[in-house]
Amino acid sequence: MHQTVTKQVDTSRRWWVLAIVVAAQFMFGVDAFVVNVAIPTIAVELKASPAQIESVIAIYLIAYATLVVTGGRLGDIHGTRNVFLAGLLGFTLTSLWCGLARSGSELIVARLTQGASAALMVPQVLATLHLLFTDEQRNRAFAIYGIVLGLAGAAGFLLGGLLVTIDLAGTGWRSVFFVNVPCGLVIAVAAWRIMPSAPHRAGTRLDITGSIVLFAGLLCMIGPLLLGHDVGWAPWLWLVMAVGAAILLGFPKLEHAVTRAGGMPLIDLSLLADAAFLRGLGAAFFFFSANLSFYLVMSHAARAEIPPLAAGMAFIPLALAFVVASRHSGARARHRGTRVLIEGCALQIAGLAALALVAFSVDAPSALLLALTMIVFGYGQGLVMAPLSGAVLSTVKPVAAGSASGMYGTTAQVGNAAGVAAIGAMFFAVEAVQSARAGFLVSLALFATLIMICAAFLAWMRRVSA
Repeated sequence: MHQTVTKQVDTSRRWWVLAIVVAAQFMFGVDAFVVNVAIPTIAVELKASPAQIESVIAIYLIAYATLVVTGGRLGDIHGTRNVFLAGLLGFTLTSLWCGLARSGSELIVARLTQGASAALMVPQVLATLHLLFTDEQRNRAFAIYGIVLGLAGAAGFLLGGLLVTIDLAGTGWRSVFFVNVPCGLVIAVAAWRIMPSAPHRAGTRLDITGSIVLFAGLLCMIGPLLLGHDVGWAPWLWLVMAVGAAILLGFPKLEHAVTRAGGMPLIDLSLLADAAFLRGLGAAFFFFSANLSFYLVMSHAARAEIPPLAAGMAFIPLALAFVVASRHSGARARHRGTRVLIEGCALQIAGLAALALVAFSVDAPSALLLALTMIVFGYGQGLVMAPLSGAVLSTVKPVAAGSASGMYGTTAQVGNAAGVAAIGAMFFAVEAVQSARAGFLVSLALFATLIMICAAFLAWMRRVSA
C-alpha cells in the first residue's frame, strides 16, 4: 500500500497534500482553544450548570482519546484519504450542530460526536506524513506540522476572544463553531481532488471487539482523570481506574487471540515488539503530562498577580518562540536526530528554573517579566514537540502507520489528562494550605521532573534506534 500511495504523489504534489492535512490539524487545534475562551459566554446564554460546562470540554477529550486508536486503524484498513474525508466532514457537520445547540445537554451530545469525528480525522494527518515523506524532506514536513500546532494555540486564544467580542452577525459564541463549517468544506474539496487514494485492504475488517474493549478501558482510565476534581476524588473513582487498568493490561492477550483466529487486530502487534516505538510513546506521555498542566498552573498563578488581559498577553511571546523553534527543529533534526529533542528538554528545564527564580525573588512580577522568562520554556517546548511525532513513528512500518498514529494520539491525550489531574490537584492543595506561590514552585519542580523523565526515554529510544 505504501508503494502505491507514494507512486501516486509526485514530489511537488505531496506538499499540497501536506498543506491539506495540516490545515485540518490547524482547525482541530484552534477549535480546542476557542471553546475554552467562549465557555463563560456559553454558560450564561444556555443557562448551563457548572457540571454541564465542564462536560462540554471533558466529553470532547474523552471521545477523542478513547476512539483515536480505532480511527487510526480504520485508516490502515480503508485508506487514510477515505477515513480523513469521513472524519473531516463529520467534524464540519458536528461543528454546525454545536453552533445550533439550544441547551447545555444538547451541546454536550454535539461535542461528543465532534470528538468522535476528530478521532477519525486527526490520526490520518500523522499517518499521511509518515507515508508520503520517507526521504530527507521528512524532518521538514514534521517541522511544518509542529509550527501548525504552535500557531493553532495562539490563533485559538486570539480568534476566540475576537469572535465573541465582535458578535459576528449576532451569533455570539456560536461563531466559534460556525467558523469550522466553511473551512472544513474547503479542506474537504481540496482533499477529494488532491489527496491520493489507497486501495481497500481486501479481506480485512475492524476488530469490533477490540475497539469496544479498548474504549471501555480508556474510558475508565481517562474519565476519572478529567472529572475527578469535580467529585472530590471520591473513592469509587480509584476503583473505576483500577478496572480500566485491568482491562488495558488484558487487551494485548485479546489482540493475540484475534491474530490467531486469522483476524486483523485493532493494534498492529508488531508495534508491541518495536522497542524504539514503545520508548518513544513513554517519552510522549511524560512530555505531554507537562504540557497542558503547565498552562493551567501558569494561567492561574499569573492571574493572581496581574490583570487577566495582561496575563493572556504574557503567553503570546511563548507561542511565538514555540513557532520559531518548530521552524528551526526540522533542519537540526536532519543533522542531529533525537539529540535535538533532548536539548529541547534541557531548555525547558532551564526555563522552569528561571520561572522559579522569578517567583522566589520577585514579590509581584510584571507581565513583561513573565513573558520574557517563558520564552525560554516555549522555545524548548517547540524543539521537542515539532519533531517528536516523527521520531516516535520513525521505526514504524507503513502498513501500521494509522494504528501507530492512533496510539501516539491516545498517549498524548492520556498524558495531558494525567498531568492536568495530578499537577493541578497538587497545585490547588498546596495553595490551600500555604500560598499560590508555594503551589507554583512545587508545580515547577514536578514539571522539571516529568521533562527529565521524558529526556531519559528519548535517550533510551535513541540507543535502541542506533
